[in-house]
Amino acid sequence: MMDRMPDIPRGLIEATRFPLIEAIHGRRSRRFARGASIPDGPLAYTSKHEPKPLSEMEQMLLLTTVAGNTGWSNLIPHNRFYLPKMPNYAGAAGGRSFPSAAGFHTVDFFYTDDDGVYHLPTRDMPASSAARDVDGATDLKAYLDEHKSRIVKLADGRLKIPAQPQHMEMHNEWCANVPGSTFIIPVADLAQHFILALCYLVQNGACIYDDVNNRSIPGLDRFKAAIDIENPYPMSFLEQVCLTEVTVELSTACYAGALMLQAMGLGGWMYDGINPFSVLGASGDPDVPGLGFRFDMVKDQPLPFITGLDGVFEGHCPPHFKDMRAAVQSVVDRKFGANGPFNTKTEGPYKETAAIRGSAAPIGDDFIECVAVMAQYVFNTFGRFPATVPAIHSLMYLQAHKLDTEFYDTYFSDGAYLRTHAEHDRNWG
Repeated sequence: MMDRMPDIPRGLIEATRFPLIEAIHGRRSRRFARGASIPDGPLAYTSKHEPKPLSEMEQMLLLTTVAGNTGWSNLIPHNRFYLPKMPNYAGAAGGRSFPSAAGFHTVDFFYTDDDGVYHLPTRDMPASSAARDVDGATDLKAYLDEHKSRIVKLADGRLKIPAQPQHMEMHNEWCANVPGSTFIIPVADLAQHFILALCYLVQNGACIYDDVNNRSIPGLDRFKAAIDIENPYPMSFLEQVCLTEVTVELSTACYAGALMLQAMGLGGWMYDGINPFSVLGASGDPDVPGLGFRFDMVKDQPLPFITGLDGVFEGHCPPHFKDMRAAVQSVVDRKFGANGPFNTKTEGPYKETAAIRGSAAPIGDDFIECVAVMAQYVFNTFGRFPATVPAIHSLMYLQAHKLDTEFYDTYFSDGAYLRTHAEHDRNWG
């Protein structure tokens, strides 16, 4: 794994040897970073050390643990209702360091540090042949370098999130997004995930109805040969399922990173105690632009409806698409187009990859139209898509920082941190 790594720090060697069971049982939220201060109360303490950022290698190892493409995904191989074809659920051909419902993969990643704000897109990243040797083992240098080459800097300086109640929970004001830290922000295109779920329903002969207004969706009658219009799913139920599925992805990505913090000897924790509207850019405060995502105020709804970051991470709904049919077509193109999981030219893990990818159930114009009728109804009726959940969702973050072990030595008994934390400076210096 490390044959091509120059000047390998001892910390990297220790991280590759660190037992998984120790990471799981040793995981704790260790919030006290170098440079931090708790001004008063029973655990009052001010660090004697200046904040210190993660090294480039530490940061890349952490980012690829949270967001990394780890090779080709294994497609869902069988559903008897699809025979003689194979299920066509997946949205991406690559596998990542965290699971995704049916391989939809609609989550991507942003992060900030002292130097700037960045986007790390990996959801449609092809698996790298350069990062594998002839025996299939990972070449860590090539793996890290390839992910590093995908990073796009969006702005200079750390993302501004004021330590005020409207922007963060007050138990985080002294420790969140502090100088020296790397703050990772997974973001889901929930609008796309909902379209993928509608595709799944139609492929399996089902549809939705508008349970908010207690009425069926007009125009579905002409598709009754393919879908059961007499027994539809409640729209809001399917949206809640989708919200839950992407929340699992956001959380498991952060959890993978939290385990890596233990192996690397870094402080930090995963949490949701920062206002996602402030993070994404819909706080309403012009001095807190966040990531700059576009949002609208929908009539009779109290909260901003965030739809995407133009040219960077655009949700599958208007105004980023002219209508919902165009958004549905984009999802189908992602499945079957260039580098898609069901494109015969996309490489993969199988001995006969082209034959396997080409055996997926096709999606034709009538299928697309059926999904588009439901999606457009939702948008026209509610002035947004989806109707009851966000189009763009972010509610779990991972922070990493250099730990001030002297705080823990002052107030905690032995075992407050791991040997990797105690040896961090020597291992990574």
